[in-house]
Amino acid sequence: MEKHIVKADGNGAIDVNGQVSPVTYTVGLKQGKGRSYEVDIRLMAPRDWLLQRGFEQDAVLVTQSGARIPVYHDGGSHHDDGRLDPADTISIELTARDDSCTSEVDLMRKYPEFDGADA
Repeated sequence: MEKHIVKADGNGAIDVNGQVSPVTYTVGLKQGKGRSYEVDIRLMAPRDWLLQRGFEQDAVLVTQSGARIPVYHDGGSHHDDGRLDPADTISIELTARDDSCTSEVDLMRKYPEFDGADA
């Protein structure tokens, strides 16, 4: 049986081709298989800011802990290759899934956002 999802917000930065901007993001936690954890990461970024920096499909989220996590646009744009288009919505959702944490200690070190959450 899958444990309920715990969500928390964080403040970090988004890095697109070496150009960095502050960003808020949400992390969602659920128990994975065995002793692992799955963390879903979501953030919204301004379409025009991304396009001006040459964004195509992926960027890097720098989290509160300093972890660098690749985040991706799901390809919901008008292009078959998933790249952004000026006709896309003004805010673009970028997401990632991280299942690299195999203990609660690893999880709290990488995602201090969950500190104090009912995990």
